[in-house]
Amino acid sequence: MGIKERQERDREAVRRGILDAARELFVTEGYANVSIRKIAERIEYSPAAIYSYFPSKDDIFFALAEEGFRLLSDPGRPAAEPASRSPLECLRSMLWRLYEFSRDYPQYFSLMFVDRQVPKITREYERFAFTRNLKLRAAEQIQACVDAGLFPAHVNPMAALRVLTVGVLGVAAMRDRLSPNEDADAVAADVLDVAIAGLRAGTALRSSGPPLNCPADADETQAPQRPAER
Repeated sequence: MGIKERQERDREAVRRGILDAARELFVTEGYANVSIRKIAERIEYSPAAIYSYFPSKDDIFFALAEEGFRLLSDPGRPAAEPASRSPLECLRSMLWRLYEFSRDYPQYFSLMFVDRQVPKITREYERFAFTRNLKLRAAEQIQACVDAGLFPAHVNPMAALRVLTVGVLGVAAMRDRLSPNEDADAVAADVLDVAIAGLRAGTALRSSGPPLNCPADADETQAPQRPAER
């Protein structure tokens, strides 16, 4: 391995250490309570060294959020669902993936969907443009259910998507607060099944759902933007 390759490897290792330390601190102490100095102390580096990798604490969050959304999009899975699966099965699979993400990557989930003090990802609109495809694919799948007669014709795909995702996210956020004898996976499956059954039965939705031009649903629930903290 040459000197340049070794330097790049070492730099990436330090960057990874910064992100891992920051992720843990953000989740355990809350984003607003963590400073660059505190992150530096955790990995035994100087704050100046951290700034050579990330200009601000917000930039560290954006890097973590991008990792999280890419994990949620799960690029390792097939791009298309098997042709033998019904639109409803495909939709349920997509929503279940959101729940699996919350279970398999709880720290990323907490940062992206729970902590209301993190910065809005619309500040990095182009960086997170790929997340709009997640929302669009799910809305298209709901429309496919309408077209197949599985949902009534009056179902608004974006409103239905909001109802379904909020149900799944609610269980995910409450998982650690359920009683010891409750199975969070079973509760999530029940919530999803009941919500889908309500749509199929023709339950009228009062809401209009999120706009498609917003990078991610998580962004719509975060607190108003504050100046970047250093």
